[in-house]
Amino acid sequence: MKKVLLGLLIVLIVLIGFMLIRTITYPFKEAQFIKSQAFTIQRDDSAIYRFSGGIKIPTISTGELGDFDYTSFDEFKKYLMKTYALVYQRTDHYEVNGYGLVFKLKGSNPALKPILFLSHIDVVPPGDAPILNKEGETFNPLDKAVPAIQEVAEKWDYPPFSGAVANGRIYGRGSLDMKGMLFSLMESMTGLIKKGYIPQRDIYFAFGFDEEVGGRKGAEKIAADFKQRGLEFDAVYDEGGVILEKGSIGGIDADIALIGCAEKGFLSARIKVKGLGGHSSMPPLESAIGKAAIIMQRLEDNQMKPAITPLIQEFFDNVGGAMSFTTRMGIANKWLLKRIFLSQLTKNNSTNALVRTTTALTMMKGSDGTNVLSPEVSFVVNFRLLPGNSVQEVKDHIAKATKGFDVEIEEIDNTRAASNVSPTSTKAYQMIEAGIQQVFPNVLTTPYLTVGGTDAYKYQIVSKNIYRFIPFKINSAEQQSIHSTNEYISIENYQKMIYYFTYIMQNYDN
Repeated sequence: MKKVLLGLLIVLIVLIGFMLIRTITYPFKEAQFIKSQAFTIQRDDSAIYRFSGGIKIPTISTGELGDFDYTSFDEFKKYLMKTYALVYQRTDHYEVNGYGLVFKLKGSNPALKPILFLSHIDVVPPGDAPILNKEGETFNPLDKAVPAIQEVAEKWDYPPFSGAVANGRIYGRGSLDMKGMLFSLMESMTGLIKKGYIPQRDIYFAFGFDEEVGGRKGAEKIAADFKQRGLEFDAVYDEGGVILEKGSIGGIDADIALIGCAEKGFLSARIKVKGLGGHSSMPPLESAIGKAAIIMQRLEDNQMKPAITPLIQEFFDNVGGAMSFTTRMGIANKWLLKRIFLSQLTKNNSTNALVRTTTALTMMKGSDGTNVLSPEVSFVVNFRLLPGNSVQEVKDHIAKATKGFDVEIEEIDNTRAASNVSPTSTKAYQMIEAGIQQVFPNVLTTPYLTVGGTDAYKYQIVSKNIYRFIPFKINSAEQQSIHSTNEYISIENYQKMIYYFTYIMQNYDN
């Protein structure tokens, strides 16, 4: 018995030693520290105020399938044409479906595949914050007869469509998502045209107008137009990842640039559960709402299995060096600790979203009366599909959760599979890394899975190399302001975005 225990102890010691050695020698990526001085900001007030003027135009997209008021979108098109007249004069440009905007700066070598930069014109509503004039009345910000003085809306430092420039920031809805990228692209192209720069390959811009409500009338139509024209892009650049300041992601001790090489899929289902209705004074043993509760509990308790996909494996290989030793041990020794590692990842909301198809119960409707039992209760469950999980697998998962109950299942919104995964070995990806190091030295870069939806997905029909990254560095509070209150971008970030896109366009073929 003693010999057996001694043998087991020796095996354990050897195993622990092997794990420690493997952890210490594992090739985690390190941040590239540049000896040269960091990019020096050259403030351009004219560029700042051109951007500010665009924020003042409330291009809000609401409703289903892009059915909303386009008055402000007409105003925005006029503003762009007037503000960036040089871009309109020197590029081939056209509209798709009325409001989608396409620009092409012709290159010197038509044999080279073009590159494409995306953005979108529309923004989400400002939330609960009203837009008020000095009399406290709501007004249309496009109405020039209304006094310019606006009452500061609750929870916003400045009104959401003021475009205020103060405190080293540019305030307003869309400053981060996504007019900052749109205007920095237009500024970059203007600067290159003024210098007389002619790229080797064609450079395209494509600006959708309904991204926030699905992109079916904007990006989807533009991508189809490109396909019809026979275009294939060497790179497509869109929103998605950002640079998060050190401390924004728990356990990662570095500034980190998240480059989205794929995005999750989407499926929302409305599940209608049938039961007995009636008066609450004589309730049935099983009500419709009780049955719905059982199904919802099943969905939350028995979620789809987590998995470390190749993309997320590459993510952890890159960021692991900036994490704790115990986490690095889990990454380096997945062959033994995979279950434990996955268990820890699924306990955190952020990392859970990276390793599984998530389940979110979002809406519910039953009776309208406190003493009325509804014969039908409906609720909505939203799944974000991990690459590797199919739409059919999610449907089968729902069917299993609803087994034994009388239900109707209806898919709503835009069901789609997860996107393709773009490689990190391409020139397109390497240019992102080079641009980041030019403008944000000493940042750790890594491929990443974008958990939200973007227009980029629709361009898979014209490119295999699609990357989701906006070149600004933000903290957790600023990240939370996207689609929330008090959205702003720092002047420093905006100026760096202009430089970054100029660098990509000018150096892609150097």
